[in-house]
Amino acid sequence: MDCFELSSESPYELMLKAAFLIPISHYLLGFLFLLSVFHYRFLEIHFFQDLFTVFRGQPVHLTFNSCCELYQEVVSKCKTLHGRYLSTPWLCSPHIQTAFLQFFGRAPVCNYQRQIFKTSDGGTIALDWLRNVDVKNPSVERFDGVQSDDKSPIVVVIPGLTSDSDSSYIKHLAFKMAKCGWNVVVSNHRGLGGVPITSDCFYNAGWTEDARKVIDHLHTQYPQAPLFAVGLSIGANVLVKYLGEEGVNTAIVGAAAICSTWDLLICDRYINRRFVQRFYNRALTLGLIDFAKLHQTTLSRLTDWEGILKSRYVRDFDNHSTRVLANLETVDTYYRKASCTSYIGNVMVPLLCISALDDPVCTKEAIPWDECRANKNIVLATTHHGGHLGYFEGMTAKSLWWVRAVNEFLCALNSSSLIHREKMQNTTVDSPLESSIDQAPYVNIREDGLITAFSNEPSGEVGSQQNEQPVEDDKAADSIRGVNGTMQLETNAATQFDPVPEPDFDAMIIPVRRCLNQLSRHSKISMWVLAYVAIITTWPILGSALPMFFKKKLRNIFSLKR
Repeated sequence: MDCFELSSESPYELMLKAAFLIPISHYLLGFLFLLSVFHYRFLEIHFFQDLFTVFRGQPVHLTFNSCCELYQEVVSKCKTLHGRYLSTPWLCSPHIQTAFLQFFGRAPVCNYQRQIFKTSDGGTIALDWLRNVDVKNPSVERFDGVQSDDKSPIVVVIPGLTSDSDSSYIKHLAFKMAKCGWNVVVSNHRGLGGVPITSDCFYNAGWTEDARKVIDHLHTQYPQAPLFAVGLSIGANVLVKYLGEEGVNTAIVGAAAICSTWDLLICDRYINRRFVQRFYNRALTLGLIDFAKLHQTTLSRLTDWEGILKSRYVRDFDNHSTRVLANLETVDTYYRKASCTSYIGNVMVPLLCISALDDPVCTKEAIPWDECRANKNIVLATTHHGGHLGYFEGMTAKSLWWVRAVNEFLCALNSSSLIHREKMQNTTVDSPLESSIDQAPYVNIREDGLITAFSNEPSGEVGSQQNEQPVEDDKAADSIRGVNGTMQLETNAATQFDPVPEPDFDAMIIPVRRCLNQLSRHSKISMWVLAYVAIITTWPILGSALPMFFKKKLRNIFSLKR
């Protein structure tokens, strides 16, 4: 039998010697592996997910109302929205896609023709036109505008934050639409597109006046051309807010909102929450500071200029500049007032909304799923991947998926009968920035057992009684008179005091019965089966309680006989 001699060396020394025996190349491979796993998780790469699906992509999820004519007549014909989205394999990350769009973009050449639009307050807006003839036959001739009797559809593009017509994603959209026979006009924000600030008014995420004036101007100049609009990022928030404010009064007959911020307050919390999002926060802040430096003469007079230069995040910039220009108390107040979520219910034109669930800037937590589903004029398309305005597709990454989807949607909408009808009405229209819960703090149990809030709008007999109630209240108030500083109630023969009603137990049972019927209807089980289950589950308690109950009753009976 062999005997193993115990070593006097420390186990840590033995481990160190064993570690030195491993080749350095193996350590390098292990380090590279760990580094790759870290970057794969940090950059949210989904290459292996695409590989497991054999690069078929993820299906597009559509959210819409079941009675939506927009889906039945337009979206149902759009193959892009009913297909799948597969990102470029070597750009399979929302962060890589967003960065690639910003620094490379691979945008087509667009020979814009500029038109200067003056607002009533002295502001200057640069309108960059790209017509179908400009794409087919590029020229440097003087731009005379579009003929007033031209019936070609016009699409108004509202760029994102600190973006203009020269941005890559704007060029992708403008070139695609112009190539399909549309006249595209990019409405640059004030102070962007190479034009100076000529008034004390600046744009922000909730500023809709410029969009309103530009759209009204285009509708007046080209009354026979149908007007469409596309908003991107912050521009999408501006567009949806504008459509909600205008309702049926807008000249827009169809629109699309791409990668909207939806709720600025939620997005502000999101880009400050995670480490990787802070890079975007810092990058956006640097862009805003560069924009401010272009107009230092005006901004230094109206805002806290030192605070702007020291801003590290978007919230800091908004606190020292945007909030001050908007004359608001806090930054959160500005975010709440500027968000378009409260205006979605008032949108009365066909609207397509596209958002990516992995958007690194506009989080999916801000997407208003229920509001979009409740409005019959809105179809919300969400994809698993895409980044922020990225959506690169194909091996060469020369095209954007959302551009193809918007082009197909607007072309189908333009050829449909919806734009020739009166503005699509919504069944329930909520006032902006007002909560229906605040308006109706009481609940009502319907016949089907569902609990809903009482509505303040008149409907049937209840509505007529509510409308007459203030008149009765006024008469009752007139019967109260002040006599020597005291209040005296004047009664008349017509005044009667109703007795206090007795509690109606049947009325109390009816809601419970309705709820049970609703439960039975949803579970597809008869009431008898439910009763049987209730008896079986409660029998251990009832079985022990019933003998005691009967013993007490029998004892009382025998005591009375005696």
